[in-house]
Amino acid sequence: MANESAISGGPSGSQWMPLWVPYIVSAILAYAILCSTLRYQRRDAMHKKFKFSDRKSYSRMTNVEAQAIFTYLGELEFPKIMETSSPETASKRYADTSLLITEFLSHHPQSERAIKAIARMNYIHSRYQKAGKISNDDLLYTLSVFITEPITWVEKYEWRPMTEMEMCAIATFWKSIGDSMGIGYGAQLARSEWVDGLEFYEDIKNWAEAYEIRYMVPAQSNKTTADELVPLLLFYVPAPLKTAASHIVSVLMGNRLRAAMSFPNPPAFYVNFAYIVFETRRFYLRHFSLPRPSFMRVRDIGDIPDPKTGRYHLKQYLAHPYYNKPGFLNRWGPEAWFVWYMGGDVPGSKGSQYIPEGYKFEEIGPSAMKNQGTKETKAWEEKLKAERPTGCPFRIAR
Repeated sequence: MANESAISGGPSGSQWMPLWVPYIVSAILAYAILCSTLRYQRRDAMHKKFKFSDRKSYSRMTNVEAQAIFTYLGELEFPKIMETSSPETASKRYADTSLLITEFLSHHPQSERAIKAIARMNYIHSRYQKAGKISNDDLLYTLSVFITEPITWVEKYEWRPMTEMEMCAIATFWKSIGDSMGIGYGAQLARSEWVDGLEFYEDIKNWAEAYEIRYMVPAQSNKTTADELVPLLLFYVPAPLKTAASHIVSVLMGNRLRAAMSFPNPPAFYVNFAYIVFETRRFYLRHFSLPRPSFMRVRDIGDIPDPKTGRYHLKQYLAHPYYNKPGFLNRWGPEAWFVWYMGGDVPGSKGSQYIPEGYKFEEIGPSAMKNQGTKETKAWEEKLKAERPTGCPFRIAR
């Protein structure tokens, strides 16, 4: 009896653990399994939808399919963030660049908006090319960055690496953009023809690596770019945290880019801190965050023009609200109050300074090019309509 009393009254056994604990633990484990299962289920569903079952099948991937896969990655699977004299002009240039890229990323390759965006981009580039400020190698290297960096960053910081199909889609899509820009590959890359996007990815990645070793060196122009861009990235970081945030940016730059921009090396603490933060995020997304539903897709541009003006608007901004339409929520909502508190500007708060009425394609770019090049841009549009492929860019003779 004494023995039984001691056992039942002791701290061990089922009476020591609350009855609800096993249920809570089971629920957490079940939820983690559910999140992970649904995330991979959606990934597999996309592969099944496009019927790319093996490496051989990638050689038939069309430009339209590549654009659709790329859009899915940017809006649902891996939504994420990615010069001249002042923060305002640097911010304007960032807005112009990002909206042109988003326009042709988010729309069918032969849609009017995609064609107009590429044509406007080509006109702007042509002015710098004629002035000898941009070379073919410059454009090719920039193209390589748009192909390789998303793949590298997703592998480092997202909840899963990209699949071969997704990597192929990114390279296929940007190859078609490079073709539309008239970029030459033959004298730079190891090959002049490629079987599929993966082969093109490996070729341009190897070339870009050698290009960086040769040209990505410390220079005042690189430091100037860093001095303008980093403050934009940290615009809404509270002053007491800016030094720490700057060290995190330095970690993300990597050794080569950091040296080229003459950016200080981060203390070891911040290297370890960044690693812990991103690994924690990776674990949380994979096991405790359900897949992003379609109604929450990240879309940075408006789908329809203003019915009165025919202008389009951006929905997000990095530091200054260029092309953002004033409205109740983005002027008086919680996010707007935070922006006010941090000393920033909300859409419409500075009159016409940030172009709240929206944009037309012929106005995008440096102020000196506003409404310029109408004839040249129209010629580019006609050329793109006739030549821009919707099929596989690797099956088209150049």
